[in-house]
Amino acid sequence: MSDRRTRPIRPLCARSGAICIMILLAARGMAAKGDDSPGFDPAARITPAVRVFRECSPAVVNLSTTKIVTVQSPLGMGGLFDDIFDFPMRGPRKYKTQSVGSGFLIHADGYLVTNAHVVDRAAECKVTFADGNILDAQEVAIDREHDLAVLKVNARRTLPHLRLGRSDDLMPGETVIAIGNPLGLQHTVTTGVISALDRTLEFGNQHTYRGLIQTDASINPGNSGGPLLNVLGELIGINTAIRGDAQNIGFAIPVDRLSELLPEMLDIERLRQVVFGIHFDAAGTRGGSADHPIGVRIGRVDPDTPAAAADVQAGDVVVAIDNQQTRDFIEAFSLLERTPVGQMLKLDIVKKDGKRRTIEVPLAALKPQDASRLLKQFFSLGLREMNADDLARIGVSRPIGLVVTSAGPGNEATRGQLQPGDIITKFGGISVAELAPMAHLMKQVNPGDRIPFQVLRIRGDAIVRFETALQAR
Repeated sequence: MSDRRTRPIRPLCARSGAICIMILLAARGMAAKGDDSPGFDPAARITPAVRVFRECSPAVVNLSTTKIVTVQSPLGMGGLFDDIFDFPMRGPRKYKTQSVGSGFLIHADGYLVTNAHVVDRAAECKVTFADGNILDAQEVAIDREHDLAVLKVNARRTLPHLRLGRSDDLMPGETVIAIGNPLGLQHTVTTGVISALDRTLEFGNQHTYRGLIQTDASINPGNSGGPLLNVLGELIGINTAIRGDAQNIGFAIPVDRLSELLPEMLDIERLRQVVFGIHFDAAGTRGGSADHPIGVRIGRVDPDTPAAAADVQAGDVVVAIDNQQTRDFIEAFSLLERTPVGQMLKLDIVKKDGKRRTIEVPLAALKPQDASRLLKQFFSLGLREMNADDLARIGVSRPIGLVVTSAGPGNEATRGQLQPGDIITKFGGISVAELAPMAHLMKQVNPGDRIPFQVLRIRGDAIVRFETALQAR
């Protein structure tokens, strides 16, 4: 009986052994095939999101800012006055606050973009790259109204940067990829789709963001200022806001808005206090045909400049500066920013009729006297820069505006709106503390324009802040 019981087991074991050997041999065969088998090919798992992250993450940076906050007593005046006045009798205290955000490079020379609120009032800004390198960043331009800022790092090497795409052809449902530093977690990638276009968000202080991209890609604190990319790795938006009362709803500024604002934010005349005469109006031209050459379109040419004398006109396209191709605005700006003041520039231009010309335009120094002359001409106003006596008299640590020295007859300024001793803190919404930058602003004024002036009037212990508008003659 014992033999009969054990007999059936032997062939079963034999069969099981044969099956095990066959499985082992099959596994070895599959392993031998290696990359020929989809199940063992890592390349088959590379999705568009993986590819975009690998290509674009080196151009995405972590921004760590330190802000010096001055706290007055509860009786402090707040706002502008708490920022610029010392009020020693109130016992001000200063402390540091730190915040983290994201940004991305748009040029190999180290120009990067982020949100204005990420770096606003920052005393120090550190940029951490994907490879762990840390560099200091300097603010180049900031647009608080549109929540955009441009910074610059000096890396002494060519840096990776993103390609600016377009946002006028985006499609709801289109896949998007966000890279940033949510909650300080460096180089996090999330994916989603475009949920909607042209959204409007309203925040406190009557501030409204319009034309935003809505996405369900996870965007958390720390993502602000980071890129929103399409599956081609092109920048289509700048992540800027989240709704605290909803989940999986994020927003981004369309890249076309950035492209429109860059020529104004990075106007070379204002930033370097030079006379160039040419102002660009777009980040670049699309196409590449004879009718639409790739380059930077000219938006305005100042009269009485060498560019105007050479018959350069709005609508012409600059395709090269000093024999270096300018495929977009940021490339043209980088070349102009590196050019020494006083040097002659050779510009290759395609006219509106398709003809090509080469002209020479100097990058000339701007003189403070130009601002004084134009202020007298348009507003019968005399202004000067604040000196050490002014700072000591009103108790400020740095210049905060320009002092009115005279308000000539026959102008609105003489009717009690502006008086000698008043301090002009903003001209046309732009903060001013030196005369040289005023020259650039005055060159954009035309007769009949009404320009808002923000004024600080200090008479003894009385401090009055108001805004008035003067019409240019």
